[in-house]
Amino acid sequence: KAYFASDYAGVIEGMRFKKVDLAWFGNKSAIEAVDRAGGEVFAQTIKDDGSKGYYSLLITHKDSDLNSLEDVLKCDKTKTFGNGDPNSTSGFAIPGYYVWALNDKNPEDCFKRVVSSNHEGNAIAVATKNVDVATNNTESIYARLGKTKPEMAAQIKEIWRSPLIPSDPMVWRKDLPQELKEKLLYFFIQYGRFGAMDKVERERKVLANLSDGWGPFLASSDAQLIDVRRIEAFKKKLKAEKKGDT
Repeated sequence: KAYFASDYAGVIEGMRFKKVDLAWFGNKSAIEAVDRAGGEVFAQTIKDDGSKGYYSLLITHKDSDLNSLEDVLKCDKTKTFGNGDPNSTSGFAIPGYYVWALNDKNPEDCFKRVVSSNHEGNAIAVATKNVDVATNNTESIYARLGKTKPEMAAQIKEIWRSPLIPSDPMVWRKDLPQELKEKLLYFFIQYGRFGAMDKVERERKVLANLSDGWGPFLASSDAQLIDVRRIEAFKKKLKAEKKGDT
């Protein structure tokens, strides 16, 4: 049975109250699911070309006078900013670290107005000039929006790109029966990889049409989340130092 929510928090809460058994998360939201909802990473998505990651972006309208991170960090409070879902890796955690924390800034210091939305909402807001700059990622802009709303994607330019972010994890409830976990893991790992050629080809086509184009899943674990945990810990450390709470 499929369950859909408008943000990561809804899925995390669903898992916490055992309404959701298995979910597709970003790395940041997976941390919340592991820590607060009894989740456990068991598999990782990869792209159909075999690559194992994607990138966080800052985007603006193609006609904007903003052309680089340096332009954004002038912080003259004349622009508006579209931040991401607080549980989003590429929309919030990664730019929060690389754009803001490492430069000793925060969005409220730099913009006259800050709003929050999901990736599609931020992309549309930039394309229609409702915000001047926003967070996003390569999957959302170049794969999903480029296919579903190419006229919108054509209005957007990228002005900053993060280091590589590990591809999204699949998370199940840690308290699921072991026999069920084994069946689920087998299904994910063999899908698009093992069996008759026509079966593999059919499943590869299904994967290629998911999100930004996936390949067969890889086995993974909570260790996948370590880098994003370090980023979150560093941001908290900087915040505490600013408050003198060391």
